[in-house]
Amino acid sequence: MLQSERLDEFKKSVQNKFNIYNSLFLNLPYQDIENVGMLIPLLLHQAETGLKSGKNPQEILDAFFQNYANIDSEKDRIDFMFRIIQYVERQVVLYDSVEDAAFPKLQKHSSSLTIGDYFQLVDKNKSWDQISEKLSTFSARIVLTAHPTQFYTPAVLDIIGNLRSLILENKINDIDLVLQQLGLTSLINAKKPTPLDEAKNIIYILRNVYYDAVGELYAYIKDNIGDMDFNNHNIMKLGFWPGGDRDGNPFVTSSITKDVADELRITLMKCYYHDIKKLQQKLTFRDLQDVISNLRGRLYKTMFDASTVMHYDEIIEPLLEIRSMLIGKYNKLYLKDLDHLIDKVKIFRTHFATLDIRQDHSVHIQVVEAILKANGLISENIGELNKQELIDILIHKNIDLQVQNYEEDIVKETIQNILQLRGIQEKNGEEGCNRYVISNSENIFSVLFVYGLFRWCGWESDKITFDIIPLFETMKGMESSENTMNELFDLAEYKKHLAQRHNKQTIMLGFSDGTKDGGYVKANWEIFKTKEKLSAVCDRNNIKAIFFDGRGGPPARGGGKTHRFYAAQTKDIANNEIQLTIQGQTITSTYGTKEQFIHNSEQLLTAGLSNNFFGKENVISKESRQLLEELSDLSFEKYDALKNHDKFIAYLENKSTLKYYQKANIGSRPGKRGHKKKLELTDLRAISFVGSWSQLKQNVPGYFGIGTAIKILKDQGKLEDLKRLFKEVPLFKALMLNSMMSLAKCYFELTSYMKDDEEYGEFWNILYEEYLLSKEMLLLISDSKILMEKESVSRESVKIRENIVLPLLVIQQFALQQMSRETEYKELYEKIVIRSLYGNINASRNSA
Repeated sequence: MLQSERLDEFKKSVQNKFNIYNSLFLNLPYQDIENVGMLIPLLLHQAETGLKSGKNPQEILDAFFQNYANIDSEKDRIDFMFRIIQYVERQVVLYDSVEDAAFPKLQKHSSSLTIGDYFQLVDKNKSWDQISEKLSTFSARIVLTAHPTQFYTPAVLDIIGNLRSLILENKINDIDLVLQQLGLTSLINAKKPTPLDEAKNIIYILRNVYYDAVGELYAYIKDNIGDMDFNNHNIMKLGFWPGGDRDGNPFVTSSITKDVADELRITLMKCYYHDIKKLQQKLTFRDLQDVISNLRGRLYKTMFDASTVMHYDEIIEPLLEIRSMLIGKYNKLYLKDLDHLIDKVKIFRTHFATLDIRQDHSVHIQVVEAILKANGLISENIGELNKQELIDILIHKNIDLQVQNYEEDIVKETIQNILQLRGIQEKNGEEGCNRYVISNSENIFSVLFVYGLFRWCGWESDKITFDIIPLFETMKGMESSENTMNELFDLAEYKKHLAQRHNKQTIMLGFSDGTKDGGYVKANWEIFKTKEKLSAVCDRNNIKAIFFDGRGGPPARGGGKTHRFYAAQTKDIANNEIQLTIQGQTITSTYGTKEQFIHNSEQLLTAGLSNNFFGKENVISKESRQLLEELSDLSFEKYDALKNHDKFIAYLENKSTLKYYQKANIGSRPGKRGHKKKLELTDLRAISFVGSWSQLKQNVPGYFGIGTAIKILKDQGKLEDLKRLFKEVPLFKALMLNSMMSLAKCYFELTSYMKDDEEYGEFWNILYEEYLLSKEMLLLISDSKILMEKESVSRESVKIRENIVLPLLVIQQFALQQMSRETEYKELYEKIVIRSLYGNINASRNSA
């Protein structure tokens, strides 16, 4: 019932409104664009019918230009295609705005568990003491990343916000005006953004959405929990990677990190200043004026000068003084408003979001090697030392690091950055920057190298105010993680470090690179088992395990429905906190408005907490585990064979948009790690890897191998076991539903012309056959007739978005075809391919 009501609301509030407002696009103020809006529906129809009948993009566009657009010259056709791309990009912005505006209405017909629903369950079960105790320590941390698939500028985000408000009020004339503004506003960066630009774009969202959204969510929990003493201001924490994530990004320097830390603090001071200013208009009482004016004046100075710093106590103490006077002298007038601000100050303190530092383990090897060599501890390389000798040096040897003593840029930069971290903590508070993540961790030295570097940069062993977080992201890293953590916990010095970090060990497990490395099912099943093993290791050592998940993106990168994932965890997995990355355009699509942020944050909290108190406990039987293991191994075997196919990398390089990701002004980070001339899968970033499959509408990393694995087990007579697994094991169901979403976003008709390609035809057919088989098998085990059968609104949304960008994708494929031939317009066709990336990424929302 809820699903049909929700679908009716979707058709009314999204589909119909989009169709109405879409007609306004005919008035977009582009030069020579008058007929584009009229011709796009014709191009969509030609693309759909043409692709289904087996025509290739060149045949479709040739026929379109001859029969409908009457454009003969190649140059004029190219100009027209650019105008179509501009048009489609803005249709996507309009659709985003319409869908975001409808979000509150759609949620009224949702079965999702809100915090309010959760409290009703608590009341019914009379478990307030239990829940109050858990909520007093539980927290969710959303870490915003710098991954280059979110590239709307603040100007465009403002337009989207404005459109959303006008759509809610149905102000059609104003909407028309804003769409004309959108028509003249560039949607793409004129040049590649710097890491500071990326940080500022996401800080814009912190200021305009998250500052109020986190405050409101906290206030709601506090008001409804029934505990007057509730003060868990860490229940919803924000983390931040732009400017601190230097893994494979040479443009993130120590000065960038410092500037981003300053930008976070200064922006927060602006938020506090504006709240104080509004409060002062209410608190007009004589005895408060000096205190509030002084606080406002001091905050004002911090907004314009990075060297002017106000510490937490200097902000909170005047507010508490004002509170005391309001209670004692002024009848508690506006006390709730003041308390709301005090809570926000206790939540965000002076850092706004915790700036994480991240670097690849291979860089630390290089840095430590240079340091040991310079200090006469080795001649050439670390291999001269045995394991125990190296551990001893890292834990006990005192070295005074000076930047000027080293020549290599990466060595100097790494040392300089660690040297400055204490200064960032002094300005932003310890929580401003107190986590160091090591990518590609595979052994004990991933953590100990960082521990040693902190010591050598002047931090006393028992005063390293940083959590050192290994990121086990490859299959090899996950396999060795249990042994790695056991060895670490056996070291008395590291145990002491953990003691002063509240006996908590944060561990990150790699979704993006794990999926790229092991395939979808294998990666996710290995992560699940690794979590269980590491939970047990930590438990034996009286350490609280905290898992930090690289999620918040598409299934192909380990993401998908986040609350479904956390609700599927078993009791054997530590559930002390939820921590996850939110990457790319998911930042704005899932957490981009106050309503969306609050809803999805509630989903995180209720999914995590429900495992403790409500519902059937998730237990995976021995038989189910065996079946999952077989499925995992079989799907990996199929995926691994594809990965090792001699056309795998060549296909991506020559038939996809892979090489153009790096040429687009999307993000500051290179598309691959290192400087090897020959492209290798291990060096390839998951973003460009997954994104390229998405642009092809093949989404290979989100399902490849699943169909074959299920078919083999089915042929062994295990179909009913698989159906039972789908019904009874939430983890398996969550994984399969995510894969079904990946399959729903596939459209192999777009590239079906490749099946006749002399070099790549056989490879294309391998992909297509596995797509068909995976779709057939997943529908079979889920007893579904269509993909995403029970997610009708999401299914309809996907369909509309895919229709919007189909003309753009046909143009992209046409341009790729033209570039393989001799043409004087090769450069322009390349620009078409690059420009067409943007609209498709935004339309897919969680495509890369």
